[in-house]
Amino acid sequence: MCFDTDSRPPIAPIAGGALDAEVVRPVSADGATFRACVARAARPSGAGMIVLPDVRGLHRYYEELTLRFAEAGIDAIGVDYFGRTAPDDDRGDDFPYMDHVGRTAYATLSADVAAAADALRRLDGGRVERLFSVGFCFGGRLAYDSATMGLGLDGVIGFYGWPTGRPRNDVPVPVDVVDRIEGRVLGIFGGADEGIGPEAVAEWQAALAGAGVRHETITYPGAPHSFFDRKQAHFADASADAWSRVLRFVAAA
Repeated sequence: MCFDTDSRPPIAPIAGGALDAEVVRPVSADGATFRACVARAARPSGAGMIVLPDVRGLHRYYEELTLRFAEAGIDAIGVDYFGRTAPDDDRGDDFPYMDHVGRTAYATLSADVAAAADALRRLDGGRVERLFSVGFCFGGRLAYDSATMGLGLDGVIGFYGWPTGRPRNDVPVPVDVVDRIEGRVLGIFGGADEGIGPEAVAEWQAALAGAGVRHETITYPGAPHSFFDRKQAHFADASADAWSRVLRFVAAA
């Protein structure tokens, strides 16, 4: 698991920045529905963000994160992965997420991402003009892969998403499909991540460069996997810098 169950995004709320947030149920290409959380910016910038969670699905952490994006002027939608397999919408502390992660498939994950992209682009008559995705861990890999789905994304952001190594289920390893990436890539890693070492990050950077993909990669020395967490007070500076980079990345498109 990426975060503890009581973790929250390390971003201070901005009063009045979000117009509202609501639960919606987009319909995927296979006719399945899934739970999603949409947050609308009070002062929209024309940017939209698809938020791809870690293995827990649409946990409270990611519902809050959609609000933080909206407060920054970025309409956002957080996606749950388990609408086809979980009996209800509870993604609380006792949710057996790993029972469901193993039942995900790339065809349905990519269909859900596409449905989320469509939902954001239809928001309020089409106010989202530039679309991005951001993912964490399991969702970080999926965020990289989303740049290959033909969705016209302007950029993708991976927080400690595995860019190399073995596939999980049939989800492509990003380094293996790097030649199909559209848009820009921002990769954010922890220097003390025991799963994603410097060799993997270097291989990913080389692959992006070789494919001519515009990219930025930042590794925070001493930061562990899942450092982007309000509880991780020792890494507050890294979290603040990472959030600033995300906002600059979106603004630059």
